[in-house]
This record gives sequence, structure tokens and C-alpha cells, in this order.
Amino acid sequence: MKEELRFFLKDTIRRSVDFTRTAQNLGYPPPPLEKPLPEGATILPLPLPEAWPEVSGLSLFAAIARRRSHRSFRDAPLSLAELSFLLWAVQGMREVRDEIRGYRTVPSAGCRHPFETYLAVFDVEGLARGLYRYLPLEQGLVWLVSPDNLEQRTVEAASGQAFVGKGALTFLWTALPERTEWRYGEASVKVIALDAGHVCQNLYLACEAVGAGTCAIAAYDQEAADRLVGVDGTDEFVVYMASVGKVDPPDYL
Repeated sequence: MKEELRFFLKDTIRRSVDFTRTAQNLGYPPPPLEKPLPEGATILPLPLPEAWPEVSGLSLFAAIARRRSHRSFRDAPLSLAELSFLLWAVQGMREVRDEIRGYRTVPSAGCRHPFETYLAVFDVEGLARGLYRYLPLEQGLVWLVSPDNLEQRTVEAASGQAFVGKGALTFLWTALPERTEWRYGEASVKVIALDAGHVCQNLYLACEAVGAGTCAIAAYDQEAADRLVGVDGTDEFVVYMASVGKVDPPDYL
């Protein structure tokens, strides 16, 4: 069984894929770059780069040197501008060429970008507590729901890890495998996993620039996490989480 599962991490998987039969090569249109908005939804615009004064001039060297996982956060909110910067850093759009090519701030195999970004917001200035989805094409948010027990449900989604409900917010990334399968078929499993790593590492580095910290979460309750963000668990499901909150400056630099 171990060897069978390891197969998906090796690029030899491409030898078993008939790429002439992928949806792309059969002439099917690609899945959209972004999930459609729910009916009647209102876009909440986020501050654009010119309104990001809180983002420091921290050097890349310092951001990399300071990067670590944080499970303790200060009792302080993130500003809306800081959140906008973090979202742009992890999944923001730099350029949209056409229905296939939407260039973002992170790399993705074949420019397929199979993720949607959801937020469990606890303490962000200018945002009501609740669940939101990021809209990279519009640099905005769409509100989904505001459950009374949001912190508790988010902790349950993270298999009981209490720190997940104590920051300013928690990121939940879902995968829509069809976006990548359209081009790569069965070979998509490996590259989707690689793409997720690119996304979360950008969050780690971006957090350093706003005096925040994060902790990547790969151990979670799949069904509870999927229920929390309202996805079906088959065509879209949670693959990664990360809590974010303000932290004290490091004392080792």
C-alpha cells in the first residue's frame, strides 16, 4: 500500500497518463479561473496596493530569516489593508491573459491554480465576524455566513487544535481538482500538492511584513472542514489551513 501511494509523488505517473485524452486535448473548455458568485451576492472590495501603508519595507532576507510557525497570537486585530495584502500575496492576480491563463503571485503547474481561499474571520478591522471567500479577479471578498460558534467550529475543523480559533482569522484553502485535471489528468495529484506548498509559504513570508505570524495546518477533520466552508467534499474540498494573528517582534534578530 505504501508503494502505491508513493507512486503519486513520483513523476513516473506521467508515463501512465494518456494526455491525448485529457479534457484540454479533447477540446473541452477550461474550468473558470474563479468560482462563480452565489446568487445575489455582493462583492466587498478590499484596499488596493496604494492603500497598504501598514505593509513594511521588510527585506526578503529578513522575512526568510524570521519565518517560523506561530501558535500564540496577540489580542490584536489585523487591518483590512493588511488582510488585502496577505490575500494578494497568496493568490492575487497579476495578469489575466484569457480564460486559461491567469497569472498569480504564486507558481502553479500549467497556470491552473486549483485553489479557492476561504477565511474564518474573528478579528479584522472593518469586517464582521464570519466566513468569507476571496475573489482574486476582483480583489474582494464575498460574505458567506456568520455562525455564532465560528471559533469553535473552526477549531473542530482543525481536529481540536485550540490555537486555530485564537488568532485574527484562519485561512482554509479548497482544491477544485478539475482545474488541473483539465490539463494533466491523473498526474494532477502530485502538482496540486506542490502548488499548495507555494501558496502557504507566501503567506508565511507576507505575514512577516505586517507583524503577523501563521501556522500551516495539514492535520484537520476533512468532513468538518468541508462543512464549515460549505463545499461538497468531492468536486471541491479543503486541503490546507493556516491560522494568522499579530505576534510580538522576534528577539533573535
